Parts: sequence; C-alpha cells; structure tokens
Amino acid sequence: MGLFGSFTKAKKESLDKGLAKTKESVLKKLTRVVVGKSKVDDSILDDLEEILISSDVGVDTTLKIIDRIEERVAKDKFLNASELNRILREEIVDLLAENHNNTVADFELPKSADPYVIMVVGVNGVGKTTTIGKLANKFRQAGKSVVLGAADTFRAAAIDQLGIWADRVQVPLIKQQMGSDPASVAFDTLSAAKNQGADVVIIDTAGRLHNKINLMNELSKIKRVMQKVVPDAPHEVLLILDGSTGQNAFEQAKQFTKATEVNALAITKLDGTAKGGVVIGVSDQFSVPVKYIGIGEGIDDLQLFDRDQFVDSLFK
Repeated sequence: MGLFGSFTKAKKESLDKGLAKTKESVLKKLTRVVVGKSKVDDSILDDLEEILISSDVGVDTTLKIIDRIEERVAKDKFLNASELNRILREEIVDLLAENHNNTVADFELPKSADPYVIMVVGVNGVGKTTTIGKLANKFRQAGKSVVLGAADTFRAAAIDQLGIWADRVQVPLIKQQMGSDPASVAFDTLSAAKNQGADVVIIDTAGRLHNKINLMNELSKIKRVMQKVVPDAPHEVLLILDGSTGQNAFEQAKQFTKATEVNALAITKLDGTAKGGVVIGVSDQFSVPVKYIGIGEGIDDLQLFDRDQFVDSLFK
C-alpha cells in the first residue's frame, strides 16, 4: 500500500477526467491515421510522429518512441494498424519505467528520514504554492505531521498565499519578513520541525529565473544551511512544472536541473490542456521521475503518478 493509498476506481475516474483534453486530441488524430489501413507502415509512423510532437512529447522523446515501434514492426513483420494503440502504450510505459517512474506503492517515507525534507523549486505561476498546500494535505491525510517553510521571501504574496494554505490544511508555517534570508527561514523551519518531532518538512523557494548563477547560489546556500539541522536534507528536490505551457516546461526543467539536483517532478494543470504529453517528454529528456500530477483545482486533485494508469488514460 502506497503512502496515499491504492489506485482506486475513483482516482482512475478522476485521472481520466483530468487528462480528457489530451486524450481526445490524441485519440481523434490516431483514429484518423489508422482508418482504412491494414498494417503499421511508414505513412502511419510519420503521422504518429506528428501527433506525439503536437502533444508536446518533445522531438527527441518522440523519435525514441518511433524507433521502438519500428523495431517492433521489423521484428513482427506484420502488425495490424488496429494494434497501434496497444503497441504505443506498451512502449511509452517501458520508456517511463526506464526513467525510474515508480508505481504508487513506492512512495512510503524512508524510515531513516527525521524529518523527511522536501525543497520545492519552480517559477512563479506554475502552481507551486497550490501544489505545496495539496501535498501537505495528502501527508496529513496519511497521518503524517507536516511543517511548511516560507523561504520564498522575494514576494510578500508568496508568504501570504502559503499562509492561507497552511491555515486551510491546518499545518504550522514558519516565516519571516519579506526580503529575509531564505536560508534563515529554512534553518528555522527545520529546527522547529525537529523540536516538534514532525514527519515532513516542505520548503518553498523563490520562483524566479532572474539569473542562473544567483539561483544556483541561493538554492545551494539553502541546502547547506538545512544540513546543519538535518545532515542529509533535502531528501527530495521537487520541481513544479505547468503542463499547459508545453515547450516552456522543457526550458524550465533545463534551467532548474542545471541549478540544483532535482530528483522529482510535479506536473500541474494537466486538466486544462491537450499537452499532457509533456509528462512523458520532460521525464525522459531529463531522466527525472514524475512523482505527482495535478489534474484539477480541488484540494484532492493532486495524484501520485502511476505510469501504467497515466498511459492507460491517454491511449485507451
């Protein structure tokens, strides 16, 4: 049983609904591609390549998928066009598995973490604060005690917004004045969490790509200061990306993976876009697993990423 429970029928229905725009776009195009065709040929593969790229899977990842399907066609000699959906699902699931995208059952908190520290990074407007609030709520529902740290001191609104979420999900928030040293806030947050015996700490950080060197220095300093309290912190550096921005999400991932050691992704706002393929492409191109996906505005519309269910919702 995973931290947030098994993949229930209700969760699957919620996922299907959240990915409906992407699914409708992809399946309609796939149907047109295979109609009247008896086998998977070069023409179908060319059209499939265009479909995946237009869904923001990304050129490099799309070519990997097409190569895999071409290998299947060469091996099996004759593949019925009606099997294209099944083949596509299988190859994408395998690709995601190679990029260490885990299943739901893999997300228990390590017993050695005391507390488990998540440092959240991402630009403004991607749903960073909302995701932190929803994540805190999920941990609370799982019986974990949570402390939030408002280390995005660049904007007063960021501190206020996180405070609203802290009140909503009934978890303590550690904060200082706008313009304070973010590392100082992180230090205070971890110290408070240790004193309270908290299970999870979630640290918000400044959401701006003002300068890569400054960003790298700031995030590195926050990590160094946190390690004075919890030596192996942060256990998770979670990059939040807005799935509706398509190729912009790739660029943001490029910048943040250069600036710090991102080891988990959360892709938000998938319910409002037909660009859900970005989940596949970003994970593949940066070899960072997708851990959470946002599929709606509700407090419970943050799901642990399950590669099989995700691909099933898109292509079945």
